[in-house]
Amino acid sequence: MSAPLTVEEHLAGILAAARPLPAVTTALPQAFGATLAAPVRAAVDIPVFDNSAMDGFAVRFADVADATPERPVTLRVVADLPAGTADDPPLGPGEAARIMTGSPAPTSADAVVPFEDTAGGLADSLDEISVRHAPRALGAHIRRRGEDLHVGDEVLPAGVVLGALQLGAIAAAGVAHVEVAPRPRVLVVSTGSELVAPGTPLRRGQIPESNGTLIAGLVAEAGCVVAHRDSVDDEGPRLRTVLAEFTTGPEPVDAVIFTGGVSAGAYEVVKNTLAEAMTFTKVAMQPGKPQGFGVTETGTLLFGLPGNPVSAAVSFEVFVRPALLALQGRRDLHRPVLRLPASLAWRTPPARRQYLPAAIDRSDSARWTVRPATAGGSGSHLAGGLARAEAYVVVPAEADAVAIGDEVDVMLLGGWVS
Repeated sequence: MSAPLTVEEHLAGILAAARPLPAVTTALPQAFGATLAAPVRAAVDIPVFDNSAMDGFAVRFADVADATPERPVTLRVVADLPAGTADDPPLGPGEAARIMTGSPAPTSADAVVPFEDTAGGLADSLDEISVRHAPRALGAHIRRRGEDLHVGDEVLPAGVVLGALQLGAIAAAGVAHVEVAPRPRVLVVSTGSELVAPGTPLRRGQIPESNGTLIAGLVAEAGCVVAHRDSVDDEGPRLRTVLAEFTTGPEPVDAVIFTGGVSAGAYEVVKNTLAEAMTFTKVAMQPGKPQGFGVTETGTLLFGLPGNPVSAAVSFEVFVRPALLALQGRRDLHRPVLRLPASLAWRTPPARRQYLPAAIDRSDSARWTVRPATAGGSGSHLAGGLARAEAYVVVPAEADAVAIGDEVDVMLLGGWVS
């Protein structure tokens, strides 16, 4: 019997097959949540022109450099510049222009005096002002053209997820369309003759089907589209029908995720049906030891995950999510990891890397700690405990126990990051 693969070995084979999807061009309003497939470069300077950072008066710095409350400087107001104006009035010695935040600064002005630094403030007339406080320096309160970005500068690199802040920056740079990766389309299939829809009265031997809901949610969190969800029995024909429907034809899905049917039992429908299309192996991890992976002739990725809910969730995080992100050309394929002390002790499985559903205690803001999300630890059947998990503690295969106070790796989940 061959030795189990390491997590890294199994993942490497998957990522080698997960090539980025061809890019598409889309307008900014439709790009939220998508992944950039090409760098975005500024089409305009940011700021577009020299402009005022304050409501006040545009002045010549030399005229007001010596202004104090005891010796204010009086200037004649020769223009009024609201936001959006195209005016560029010349300012001679002793002259000023009233200006609003964001308005273009006159070419002949080299500082802005805020309203509060004049004798009358907002009540000053449009005839003259009395400056009581000198600007702190030449150029005070003037935002210079291009001080953030110049035309042609990179706004964002490829591989970045487009959230509100990113889209706002792209719009400010004068760009209306971006190249993005299409959202991968995924088929989610739960297997098992014992599965029935949640809410159905149960007879002996039946259980509510929950993996479909679990995996579909994780697929959506990874920026993908669930093309179809299904639940099939252990006989085989139904699985073949569903698989053929969504992996052949002009628009095959990009990935199929099976849960259940991949282990060593007598009724492993995925293993029995797809032995020629997938490789089934054991990985040195707990939970999630049995795994399957393959690629169809049309390029669809096939993932076979264990059927127990915790095993399925962990396997998705470790193997499927990185592959789905790779299809989108993401720069970062893995969740962020913290090092935190354990607040409880537990045993770990021999020679297998443990992924323990965990909760983080933030009651002491200076020293967060981590503990198992359930009293049952990493039992693969503890579906209810997943609701309390916000991370997975990752314990190396060489360890046989975690003691109180031990520093452990904590993989943060969806509530923390996208």
